[in-house]
Parts: sequence; structure tokens; C-alpha cells
Amino acid sequence: MIEFEDLHDLVSPVVIAAFEGWNDAADAASGLVDHLMKEWGAEVVGAVDPDDFYDFQVNRPVIGTEPNGHRRISWPTTRIAVARPRDLDRDVILVRGIEPNMRWRQFCAELVAACEQLGAELVVTLGALLADTPHTRPLPVSGTASEPDLLDRLDVEASSYEGPTGILGVFNDQCSQADLAAVSYWVAVPHYVAQPPCPKATLALLHHLEDLLDAPLPLGDLPDDAKAWERGVDEVAGEDEDVADYIRSLEETSDTTNLPEASGEAIAREFERYLKRRGRD
Repeated sequence: MIEFEDLHDLVSPVVIAAFEGWNDAADAASGLVDHLMKEWGAEVVGAVDPDDFYDFQVNRPVIGTEPNGHRRISWPTTRIAVARPRDLDRDVILVRGIEPNMRWRQFCAELVAACEQLGAELVVTLGALLADTPHTRPLPVSGTASEPDLLDRLDVEASSYEGPTGILGVFNDQCSQADLAAVSYWVAVPHYVAQPPCPKATLALLHHLEDLLDAPLPLGDLPDDAKAWERGVDEVAGEDEDVADYIRSLEETSDTTNLPEASGEAIAREFERYLKRRGRD
């Protein structure tokens, strides 16, 4: 069991979770949790015992020097942090870790128990996958939810995926079995620029979190980083005509497929988000 020390009661907490590995193309999902931890000054309140779930020959511990000069080993694990954002009327539990190498069911059971112990009302898992999507267009984000009212409110569909799954799939399943409401968002990362980071994908996930929580989230440097990332990919692609041709074909497909996304509803969502941010400033 995960133990928590000196933690006061949380206000309507929502869990936001991401894991490095198979579920996290270009570190886009874990990058968002890292971003929120930094922007909100989140405090780590607990961690999974790594001995039970990680193969240290696959995910090796790291040794380094602390500011006080002491040498310290950092073990691969999954940590739980708590943030109390000023712009939200609820607290946030941030789960940031690495997909475990073994005992997935026990691992997820411990996380679900920790969420229940902290009084979580909703779990949001974040993932990223490689896809045939152009870097020059908005990166698609798909969502699913465990309960009918969430499906309707978020305008997402129940998952119909069948095939291999990662730790997010197992975690979401155990949340559902525990009657803990869960939402999952996945962003598509252009497969031809799969190396991390991908700030444009991270920003796309952040905007969907804003819609879910109905509140503005701290952007930090993400918008500027996303623009710089896109310019960098443009420059590299411009040096190879075959790659440029391939991207143009992806753009044509994307533009044809996503014409409905230019609807008044999509524009209205962006304008509403802008007004909320302006009101906060």
C-alpha cells in the first residue's frame, strides 16, 4: 500500500495520470504532468515501492549529487503529488511514473486504492500514440469515458478498441471496476518526428483538460515551444523532397477528413477558451 504523510483533506480532487513507455509517444503525456507539477508547485506525497513492480535492468536507477553535495540514488517508480491550483475550485492529484515491468494488476490496485484514500472523484489518464498525422495541422486528440453521463457531457464515445493494451488500459479498467469515474485522452503524434519532446502534442492534451475541467490551465512556455517545434520540423522536412511530398499527402488527407472540425462549434470552443483566459488575466 502507498502511504501518505501529513496530508489534509482534499477538495473534490481529480486525478491526472500519465506513464512513460508504450503509452507515451514523444513523452507528450508525461510531459504534460511534468508541466503541471512545475506550474502548480505540486508536492510529492507518496510513491509506489519500486521493488515490487520494476526490473532495474530495464529501468535502471540513477545516481547523482544533491545540492548539499551528498550522493543519492533515484529509483524508477511512480510518484503521487498534490496541487492546489488557484484557478480551480478543486485540488488535483498528479500521478507520474513509468509503465511497470511486472505485476500490473497489483500495481493498478494500489493506485486505485490510493485514489480512493485521497477522495478522488474523477481519474483522467493521458496517453500519446504515433500516427499518420501531419505536424502542420492540429494534432488529433481522442477521448473516451467510463460512464454514460461523461460520454454525453464530453461528446466522446465509449472505447471500441480491441487489441494489446498498456498500463493505461489496465488502470482505467480497474477504476471502472471500483466505480471510480474515469476519462482517457490520447493525442496523435506524427510518426516521422517521434523523438521527444513534442510540445504541440502536450499542448493539445492540455486544451482538452481545460475543456474537461472547465477552467484555464497554466500554459507556461508551451505555446512558444510548440511553434518552435513546428518551425524546426518544417526546416528539416524542407531539406528532403520525399519527406516534404509525404507531409503534403498527409495534409491533404487531414484536410479532407477534418473539414467538420472547422465548424462553428469548434470555433466557439476556442473563443470561449480565449475569453476565460482573458478574464483570468
